Amino acid sequence: MEVTPPPVEGAPEKSGLLGRLFTRDDAQAAPRRELDDDMLEELEELLIASDMGVDTALRITANIAEGRMGRRLSSREIKELLAAEIARVMEPVARPLPLYPKRPQVVLVVGVNGSGKTTTIGKLASQFQAAGKKVVIAAGDTFRAAAVEQLQVWGERAGVPVLTAPEGSDPASLAFDAMAQAARDGADLLMIDTAGRLQNRADLMEELAKIVRVIRKQDPDAPHNTLLVLDATTGQNALSQVDTFQKLADVSGLVMTKLDGTAKGGVLVALADKFGLPIHAIGVGEQIDDLDAFDPEEFAAALTGLAR
Repeated sequence: MEVTPPPVEGAPEKSGLLGRLFTRDDAQAAPRRELDDDMLEELEELLIASDMGVDTALRITANIAEGRMGRRLSSREIKELLAAEIARVMEPVARPLPLYPKRPQVVLVVGVNGSGKTTTIGKLASQFQAAGKKVVIAAGDTFRAAAVEQLQVWGERAGVPVLTAPEGSDPASLAFDAMAQAARDGADLLMIDTAGRLQNRADLMEELAKIVRVIRKQDPDAPHNTLLVLDATTGQNALSQVDTFQKLADVSGLVMTKLDGTAKGGVLVALADKFGLPIHAIGVGEQIDDLDAFDPEEFAAALTGLAR
């Protein structure tokens, strides 16, 4: 995963968040600056610009400053300190999607329009299928024919059956039928897609709550996982999405998409710091294999531009 390009070999390290902390006048092999209040303020601004949020940025810079004020540090040393702090925040949330003996294990996938839910479902289904799990997908976005067709394409790629209903059908009814079908088929996992929901639309959010109520009639513990898919390019808006969906659907974990094309992945750090929800995977491309386990150290190195 590359959030920022690596530094050019033999050149001063200018990549990542920290390039403008070191001016052109410092362009010797290992420029150094005193860690003082001005430098901390610049660092805070850079972290906030990466969508890390004010509170998280202040906490991270305070940890970096502790016991180091007045020291002269190189760009490389600052990157290492920053990457270590980011990785420390992210380490507790880097956990794969848990699998349970319950069959079918119901995985409800939620998120706003354009976040990458359909793509993520296809990629996850492919991974679990390859690992020997029997997977069924329910196309719960019944009001958009294009969404169902897209999910069917991903299902074909993954070799996973996709259960559908006529356009305009009640999504909760489809979810209920899909649970019964998955149980009859002996499926290990049932992944239920949902319509892309605007978090400020109460009627659509109520529809999602209805899906949860209906599937719990068959299994009081379902859904066993509720995945919220977030688009990294939405920045700080991801925080309000997590807050809303967590209250409504009891979100159990996150998948962050579109981390291949943005340097503003700092919102993941803010999410981890504020909510502590597991980050199960990150999307780094459009191909079926472009869904990686979340690696805190790799992410921190990419975000800061630290050479690996």
